[in-house]
Amino acid sequence: MVRAKDAARQPEIAVPVSSNGRAGRGSDFVQSLERGLAVIKAFDSTNPELTLSEVAREAGLTRAAARRFLLTLIDLGYVRVEGRLFALRPRVLELGYAYLSSLSLPEVAQPHMEALVGRIHESCSVSVLDGNEVVYVARVPTHRIMRVAISVGTRFPAFATSMGRVLLAALPPEQAETHFPPEAVQQFTTRTVTDPQKLHALLAQVRIQGYCVVDQELEEGLRSVAVPIRDGEGRVIAAVNVSMHVSARTADEINHEILPQLQATTAEIEQDLRSGPGLLAPNRH
Repeated sequence: MVRAKDAARQPEIAVPVSSNGRAGRGSDFVQSLERGLAVIKAFDSTNPELTLSEVAREAGLTRAAARRFLLTLIDLGYVRVEGRLFALRPRVLELGYAYLSSLSLPEVAQPHMEALVGRIHESCSVSVLDGNEVVYVARVPTHRIMRVAISVGTRFPAFATSMGRVLLAALPPEQAETHFPPEAVQQFTTRTVTDPQKLHALLAQVRIQGYCVVDQELEEGLRSVAVPIRDGEGRVIAAVNVSMHVSARTADEINHEILPQLQATTAEIEQDLRSGPGLLAPNRH
C-alpha cells in the first residue's frame, strides 16, 4: 500500500523497464536525443578536440548525422569549432550541474571530507552507482596517485572499486549480478578479480562486514577502503572512500587507523543528511 506522502512522488510517466532493472527502449524512446548525447560524450580528457570524422566514429554516427548534431550544439552554445576541430564549451557543465545541484549530499559531505583529509592526509571521495559504473559526486584530493586524474563526474567500473563493491553489496544478490556482466568485466591489473563467483563471495563479505578494501585491482599501487552512506531509513544512497598509495599505509593501518575515522566521518555525514533540508534519493539503477 502506498502512503499518501509517497503517492505524490510516484512518476507521472510510466518508464519501460528491462529485465536488468534499467529503463528500456519503449515506443516513446527518442533516438535523436540519444545520438545528440553520444556526440557530447565523444569528447573527454583524452580527446578534448575532435574532427568531424572522429566525432562520427566515437558516437557511432554517419558524418552527415554527426555534422547536424554538432551544428545544433554549436547553435545552442554547447560546442565550439576552430578550423576542422570541434570542442565542448563551458556551457555543457550546466547539464551535469542540474543533477549535482539537486543533491544535498556533495554539499553536506564536503566539509566532513575536508576535515578527514586534514587528519589523515589521504584523498577522500564520494560516489553513486550508475549502471555498471560509479560516478564521483564529491572529492577532496591530496596528491595524485593514479595515472588518470579524478574529479567530480569521473567514472570507474563498479566491480573493481571499493566504493563500487559497497554499492553493489547493498543490492539484492541477483540484481547486483546485472551490474558486472561478462562484457563489462576486464583485467586492469594482475590482482583484478574477474571471476563472477569470487565477486559474489566478495560482495557477500562486504554485506557482512560493512566496508570494503580493494588492493591494487583498478591500478597498480592504489589501495582504497570504502563504507556506505545511508539515509534515514537505512538505505544505501552513496559510498565514501579513502584512497592511498600502497607505500603510505599497511593493511593493518588501514583497518585500525583509517577505517574507524572513515566510519566516524560517514556517521557525521549521515547525521547532517537526516537533519538537512534535502535528501539524496537512493539509487535505483
